[in-house]
Formats: sequence, structure tokens, C-alpha cells
Amino acid sequence: MDFKHYPVMLGECIEGLCIRPDGIYVDGTAGGAGHSREIAARLEAGKGRLISLDRDPEAVAVAGQRLKGLPAEVVQANYSEMRSVLAERGIKGADGILLDLGVSSYQLDNGSRGFSYHQDAPLDMRMSSEGMSARDVVNEYPYEQLSKIIFEYGEEKYARSIASGIVRSREEKPIETTFQLAEIIKNCVPQKVRREKNPCKKTFQAIRIEVNNELGHLDRALDEAFDCLNPGGRLAVITFHSLEDRLVKQRFQSFARGCSCPPEFPVCVCGKTPRGEIVTRKPIEPSEDELAENNRSRSAKLRIIRKIK
Repeated sequence: MDFKHYPVMLGECIEGLCIRPDGIYVDGTAGGAGHSREIAARLEAGKGRLISLDRDPEAVAVAGQRLKGLPAEVVQANYSEMRSVLAERGIKGADGILLDLGVSSYQLDNGSRGFSYHQDAPLDMRMSSEGMSARDVVNEYPYEQLSKIIFEYGEEKYARSIASGIVRSREEKPIETTFQLAEIIKNCVPQKVRREKNPCKKTFQAIRIEVNNELGHLDRALDEAFDCLNPGGRLAVITFHSLEDRLVKQRFQSFARGCSCPPEFPVCVCGKTPRGEIVTRKPIEPSEDELAENNRSRSAKLRIIRKIK
């Protein structure tokens, strides 16, 4: 199967990064190399350089092929490890960093990866193909923990009912496949909800986030990425759900905030000044043309910040 990954808001990302031919750039989420290829194509060989990261070994292999002949290097690593990846290569700072969060179309469409509730496959959902899988979460987490992650990471109001259904089902036999899990979810929500839309999306999202520790890695990566930027460099982040977007928004605000003194202080005594300037006061969203071509980008939001110091 082809590794398909639609580069969401490609033009907006390239424009937002303000790419220089002699600059150093990092794509923290290579995927199918859609964004990486456009960044690398704008770099001058021998002067500019792109380091493209991905935790998925299949993505690394594909990106390596698609970036051949361009001033780019593909590394299998999580974007939360970019500081050490750059240090190992003697790179002291980057002029632009892109993080395109979420799941690639290839991961969703490849049934064997177990990300999709539309195809029957073993419960997996591991982006790195290593470590704890969705099967482990579904069959081993206690009720309280299952309910918590489905509610918090999936923002699912029927989390308690779904967690109860999972626990009851696994007492009879292990839950092994995506269709088994999907059927349990459908039976644990009201019929009205099932008629309106597929009720599996939020629970599958929650389990995927837990399996891959997505919010934990993002929390660390935002600090690492901003620290890795050269003054004047830009960090662009594409999010796909409210939990990610809230984290990015709040972290960008903290980078752009100066004085942290209590409001009742007549003058600043902390001496803090902003480290960054938010470029996108409101997040950029996909155009109507892009949505017509790639409906999966409908929830995407792009935020950009420029480092001052």
C-alpha cells in the first residue's frame, strides 16, 4: 500500500516558516514527506539543511526515499527528542520547525496498524510499532483508568458507560480487534447517538493518545522546539483536536508573556520580557478548496510563533 499523507495547509506552512535557502529546518513529523519535500526543495545544497524526524519506521523509510537528492536527512526519533538529535549533528539552532500532529492517512488507511474503526484489524495503534499497544490498554487497564482516559482524551460524555462495557466484554474473552471494540462502543451509547454519527471516534482517539503518550510528548516537544530555535526562527504547529490546540495555544502565550508580577504590583520587579512573538493571533484553518480535496483536514488548526530571544 502507498504511504499517502496529505500535507495539510502546505502553502500556509511554507509561507509561515519564512524559509531561507541557507537556513536550518526541522520537520518533527515527517509522515509521507509532503511538508519535508517542499521545505527541502527551497534549500540551497551545501548551505541549507533539513532534519526530518518520525517515530514510525515505515514513515522513515518512505520519507528517506522521497527526499533523495535534496539537502535533507531523515531520522527515526520522536519530535520530543529533537534537541539531542540536533546536538548529535553539531547543530546549535534551527531557523524553523514544523510539527504536524495527529495520525497520517497511511496509518488510518492501513488496516494492519489498528488505528481505524472502519477496518477490522488487531488492536494496535502504536505509531512507533513498539511498546504498549491498544490491546494492552483495552484488556488490562482498570475501569477507573479506562473511564478517565476516554473522558479526558476523547472528551466523551459516555465514557463511564463505554468503560463498563469494555470491562464486561473482556471478562468473557479478550478484546482483540478494532471491530470488536467498535461494536462494544456502539452498544454502550444511546441509539440516537449511533444514528447521528459513528460513536467510535472519540474512544479510538483517546486510546490512541494514551498508547502513544501524545500529549506528554507534545508538552515536552514544545519547550524543546522553542529552545532549539535561533532568534528570529519560527515554530509552526498543526493540531487536530482541542486538547492539542489548547496546549499549543497556552504554551505559545507563555513564550510571548513578559512580566509575571502580580497585577497589584505598581511596577515590574521580575524583569521578565517576552521570549517570543505570536504570529497567528487566531489559528489558520484549511481553505474551502483544501477541505474539498481532503476532508480529514477539517479540524486542523495552524499556529505560528517567532522566537525573539
